[in-house]
Amino acid sequence: MQKLNSSEEISVLEHDLDELKKSNRFEDDHDNTCTILSTRLERLLKERELRKSLKSYNVDVRSNGGMENNNNNVVDNQIITSTSDKLPTEEELGNGIRINKTVSNEHVIPDHRPSKHRLLVVANRLPVSAVRKGDASWQLEVSVGGLVSALLGITEFETRWIGWAGVNVPDEIGQKSLTEALAKKRCVPVFLEDNIVHLYYNGYCNNILWPLFHYLGIPQEDWLATICNFQSQFDAYKKANQKFADVVKENYQEGDVVWCHDYHLMFLPKCLKEKNPNMKVGWFLHTPFPSSEIHRIMPSRSELLTAVLAADLIGFHTYDYARHFVSACTRILGLEGTPVGVEDQGRLTRVAAFPIGIDSDRFVRAVQLPRVKNHIKEFEERFGSRKVMLGVDRLDMIKGIPQKLLAFEKFLEENPNWRDKVVLLQIAVPTRTDVPEYQKLTCQVHEIVGRINGRFGTLTSVPIHHLDRSLDFHALCALYAMTDVALVTSLRDGMNLVSYEFVACQASKKGVLILSEFAGAAQSLGAGALLVNPWNVTEVASSIAYALNMPSDEREKRHHHNYMHVTTHTSQEWAGTFVSELNDTVVEAQLRTKQIPPQLQSEHAVGRYRCSNNRLIILGFNATLTEPVNADGRIDQFKEMELNLHRELEEPLKKLCDDPRSTVIIVSGSHRSVLDKNFEDYNIWLAAEHGVFLRTANKKWIQNLTENIHIDWIESVKHVFEYFTERTPRSFYELRETSIVWNYKYSDLEFGRLQAKDMLQHLCTGPISNASVEVVQGGRSVEVRANGVSKGVGISGILGQVIHDKDMKAPIDYVLCVGHFLPKDEDLYMFFEPELPAITVTPTHSSLGSPTNGFSPNHSEERSKSDDHSVITSDSDNGCFYMNGNMTINAASNNGSSVLDLQGDNYFSCAVGRKQSMARYLLNSSADVVALLKKLAD
Repeated sequence: MQKLNSSEEISVLEHDLDELKKSNRFEDDHDNTCTILSTRLERLLKERELRKSLKSYNVDVRSNGGMENNNNNVVDNQIITSTSDKLPTEEELGNGIRINKTVSNEHVIPDHRPSKHRLLVVANRLPVSAVRKGDASWQLEVSVGGLVSALLGITEFETRWIGWAGVNVPDEIGQKSLTEALAKKRCVPVFLEDNIVHLYYNGYCNNILWPLFHYLGIPQEDWLATICNFQSQFDAYKKANQKFADVVKENYQEGDVVWCHDYHLMFLPKCLKEKNPNMKVGWFLHTPFPSSEIHRIMPSRSELLTAVLAADLIGFHTYDYARHFVSACTRILGLEGTPVGVEDQGRLTRVAAFPIGIDSDRFVRAVQLPRVKNHIKEFEERFGSRKVMLGVDRLDMIKGIPQKLLAFEKFLEENPNWRDKVVLLQIAVPTRTDVPEYQKLTCQVHEIVGRINGRFGTLTSVPIHHLDRSLDFHALCALYAMTDVALVTSLRDGMNLVSYEFVACQASKKGVLILSEFAGAAQSLGAGALLVNPWNVTEVASSIAYALNMPSDEREKRHHHNYMHVTTHTSQEWAGTFVSELNDTVVEAQLRTKQIPPQLQSEHAVGRYRCSNNRLIILGFNATLTEPVNADGRIDQFKEMELNLHRELEEPLKKLCDDPRSTVIIVSGSHRSVLDKNFEDYNIWLAAEHGVFLRTANKKWIQNLTENIHIDWIESVKHVFEYFTERTPRSFYELRETSIVWNYKYSDLEFGRLQAKDMLQHLCTGPISNASVEVVQGGRSVEVRANGVSKGVGISGILGQVIHDKDMKAPIDYVLCVGHFLPKDEDLYMFFEPELPAITVTPTHSSLGSPTNGFSPNHSEERSKSDDHSVITSDSDNGCFYMNGNMTINAASNNGSSVLDLQGDNYFSCAVGRKQSMARYLLNSSADVVALLKKLAD
């Protein structure tokens, strides 16, 4: 690690870190995902080394004078402490404890650093609480917590806090004065009315989200009341999130990074992105995220997930929580889960684990303070030679205090020789004392403690010392330092930093940590701790016995592993890594966005349409012209399988079809009967099964492709599809004349993918091993079709038939191609692309046959810069049309007239709902298609 010796070196290093943050090392590698990821990793590792060098210098300076006779100068960020500590200064709270501030009375490091970017930290509560002392007078008290400690260490950003100050301020004078008072501490208040706080915080957050996220469910005695009040609580939750978003918008400056925290603000990313899509938004959850089976029982399940996915980066304490979130998005929303996050039509939201740490240096230094050493001496005299076991918890449902006490009771039963040699110190800090469930828990804990002390205690000693209050920081550090065994038996915990604090104070004692496998810390400290299932009191009792009898060499090895992790993965490291990752995520997203086609400007398309004389409109059917049937969020599989033309399209589509200057063609993979049912009364051209069959203007079906297509494989493939349909609930297959499709979009997504993979193995080794077929995989479907069949291949024959039947003389000077096509069929978009090099295609229309491999565009070739338009002309000698002299389309002679004269500005290819597409433009949904066709018809 780099050693810093002067103020000039520290300034240079900080400048390097700032430049590294702002640099963009992805410019030359837009399409190479692996290189992008590798570059980001190198970038993060370099930033980490720079931060460690700065931290090392900070520690050296403080050890040379920063801690002299200063027992009260450390801001207490511990959760279990008193609130009488000194409030952080403006600079400390806003920018963290800066490296270049005065570190001793003699040594001042000048500030040569460039101006900082701003970090807006948005949490339910501010790091300070406000107490009103008059109409315009306020007393501010520090609200201690791990998040404050973490963000004080970020020196690369100028930090602003946005949150609720914990008090209702209805009058304008009070709001103005509190805003001014908090501004001095770089804090911005969000003002919430009492009724909003009650429904949003006490109601939805604490009665619904918090229990479900901790696998507790909703209390049964309140279940009916909760159901009745759910909608009002949820509305208040959204309203409160909107208020937070309004305050963020008022304080936002271009380039700011917005970091949202916890389950109180799950709607905030969506609200912020709606206000400014370019805002950098991260969201971090400080609790567990439950299994998708737990999350799906929540009535607002989809809305919450969708709102959170608006963020650029989503962070969790452990990989398990991140995995559960991705699983919920795939199973509930039907989105695509990837190794790095969740993808929705080309937009990637990165999801990752960022284990939070503690300010370990603070605890290591505290153990050396005279005040703490005096406490240690007092405790050792008090407990004598007895082994000390320690539990430090909030008196909460999830902390497993009753289970811990029962396990200790069982240990005393099974090990009578230890009864007068061990003592359990249990600190249980009261919380939510006005809630009946917590009052009941308090009585239960007291009852168990009394029973155990009455059963195993003596006149001079008891096995359990129980405290219903918090301890000050120095007394707590002393307890950590002299404890032999720490018991952390949470039933479910986001991280639990008590285990980290215990390890940080154990440099001399090297005690043993017994840790619940359901605490997030188990992912980090599992190798050095004894992991237990807190519900299994027998297992916990055995672990207590093993810990008390553990050999010293094993204790040292376990402690060394945990100590190295705690001291290297600090809270400052956690915060810095998250913000760095968020910046890089936004950069990568911008690079991906550059490759996504832009939204279609319908006014431009309509304007060019009106200026043209012979228009060709090519439309897909499913998810393009069909009517949505699940607009309310419900799934009716039967209705969705019934493909019906959108009702609002009936009139405009008829107008377009009846316009003598327009030709409308529907190109679909569906069976002929489906298209006949929907377009029976339209003067329209229909192409079924990807163009294999064509219905002409006189409503006669013909076969579009030449030579024989062998379909003897269909029956055997059908048997395979039937088998997998029976094995996969809610899946179905569709049998067509030249293809067959198996669809699992209504099934469990992960199970469906496994079944599809198994199906492909069956097909490739059996029915289609020697058949001339292609397997086309969609997002949630598998299609087996005749080899070489695609919409792009079929369009050449279709266009030739259209020109022939309409005896077209005027050139086609406008083409609109719109559809929700699979990548295999997007060659249709390329067929009319004027900028592509000329490619030969020679299909004809005759009896049902196997198409030639005529259309296979080479997209790696350079596009012609000189050919700004394509022209199809006819040759009276051979009866074929030529595109740029190379592409041929069979049709009757047209006396050498030009039949396709397409300028680049008059070609509009639009993908519907598919952001990863070769089309020129995007339309979000069938509703946009409806709006576009209505404008064309007008």
